[in-house]
Amino acid sequence: QVQLVESGGGLVQAGGSLRLACAASGRTFSNYAMGWFRQAPGKEREFVAHITWNGGTTTYADSVKGRFTISRDNAKNTVYLQMNSLKPEDRAVYYCATQRFAIGIRGAEYWGQGTQVSVSS
Repeated sequence: QVQLVESGGGLVQAGGSLRLACAASGRTFSNYAMGWFRQAPGKEREFVAHITWNGGTTTYADSVKGRFTISRDNAKNTVYLQMNSLKPEDRAVYYCATQRFAIGIRGAEYWGQGTQVSVSS
């Protein structure tokens, strides 16, 4: 199994930035592609970003492209989500998950507990 713990959420004004981190333990972190997801109140969980096991390829949802950056440090067993130019509609609980065989929720295997991001207008 893989245990994932997110951190870095908080309250920020529109236009501001936050950096989320997801620390992994258990099985070898570098074996896994990783993804970030979010779930806003009353909405389904949605895909945000994906990164391959070596960080060579990244994929983003259209809604965050150009504003968010996913990265990873395999030596620290951590994946990051740098969020810039935040908008009120980015408000959600953000989750990281391991990714296997597919990008997105279908490919998610292990999940973290989530971290809240709130954006004031």
